Amino acid sequence: MPMDANRVLWIVETAAPSPSDSAPPSAWDVRYCTPEGALREPIAGDRQAIVLEFPLAGWTVPALWEEVQRLAPGVPVLIRDPQSTLQDAVRMARLGVYQFLTEDQDAFRLIEQAIESRRSANLARLAVQICREEWGELLLGDSREMRQVKHIIRMVGNRRATVLITGETGTGKEVAALAIHRAASRRKGLMVAVNCSALPENLLEAELFGHVRGAFTGAVQNRTGRFEQAQGGTLFLDEIGELPLDLQVKLLRVLQEREYQRLGSSETVKADIRVIAATNCDLTRKIEHGTFREDLYYRLNVVPIQMPPLRQRPEDIPALAYHFVEKICALEEMERKILPSEVVERLCGYSWPGNVRQLENAVEMAIALSGERRALMLPDFPLPAPARARMAVPEASPVISVPDDGLDYERTLAVIERSILDQALRKTNGNKKAAAEMLRLKRTTLSAKVRSLDSLPACN
Repeated sequence: MPMDANRVLWIVETAAPSPSDSAPPSAWDVRYCTPEGALREPIAGDRQAIVLEFPLAGWTVPALWEEVQRLAPGVPVLIRDPQSTLQDAVRMARLGVYQFLTEDQDAFRLIEQAIESRRSANLARLAVQICREEWGELLLGDSREMRQVKHIIRMVGNRRATVLITGETGTGKEVAALAIHRAASRRKGLMVAVNCSALPENLLEAELFGHVRGAFTGAVQNRTGRFEQAQGGTLFLDEIGELPLDLQVKLLRVLQEREYQRLGSSETVKADIRVIAATNCDLTRKIEHGTFREDLYYRLNVVPIQMPPLRQRPEDIPALAYHFVEKICALEEMERKILPSEVVERLCGYSWPGNVRQLENAVEMAIALSGERRALMLPDFPLPAPARARMAVPEASPVISVPDDGLDYERTLAVIERSILDQALRKTNGNKKAAAEMLRLKRTTLSAKVRSLDSLPACN
């Protein structure tokens, strides 16, 4: 590997290299210069790798490495230094040096590997970025519950399997449906949404399947239905529990046979769509009451996704609140409002019965009430006080009476704590997660307290 003394070897990849022991491949443009000359001009550009040859007068390996990293971040660096020890090489490798070269190594092959390694890492980062841009950023939050939702979407995104999304009102079921659509190969097609409870029953069939001219009074021309609009994409059926029974039969046939007929037509149309349904009601109870078909339920519930209520993932509230502040301020074309920590803490302490939708509405109202003021304040969020803050203990009624001869303070507190835990567990039939929610504790905290108090007798 020919290198002049006191030189920095630069390598620029212009085509697929053909490695050689004695000379750089002809497809590489190799340029030599002194460290001082190199550091006077931009290094990054199209440079694919940099090789530093030591010893260099006035430079140590760490000092020149630091300068090169500052001016060319991400460019792989290889070093040849006969004076470096094994410990020096290990230390520099931990800092990010790609390779220390020795005289008996195929230097240009190692350079090629460094360039290929960088290219692969860049592609991997790009793939992660694209994935996040497609659907990951739609589902804010890093709680265990949201990570599980994202995991299911990642697994089923490219499948055609029907998905049933359940959850309380305002938990983000339609956002999850959009994430599934964008995570799939069908994302190039449309996602068409239909609210099954928003249309009159006599219009819903024509809305779903379309109709031909003359199919019924008022049908003066052909109409394309939602199934046909979603061809090659996704059909999202919101509030599926409100679908009339006669239409449930027709939907079941579409899911089974993957075909349908327009209203008033005998022509069969192939349905190349993915169906995602959502509901905030208990479909099994509707089956018991005879208002929802059991066979349709099993056709819809191929991949179930349960959207968690916001009270079960309070650690996601700050990220959601900051996102809504930024989103609403951008829509209103105003300077971004500041969300102080005490306000965020107050938001995290509220149970949010209306879930994410209620939080977004609360942020929008707070921004409107704040006027020209830059920072949002607690009065901008007129939320009910937490239940535990409203529970005042009368000063004249002490919970524990201290006897004249005293008491064991630590043991008395432990007995009281055990009594509280036992009551919560009895009320929730031993469900630790529900008991923890009742006591405003983390489940792990409750479990640890139960274990530490097991030596004490249970209170009756």
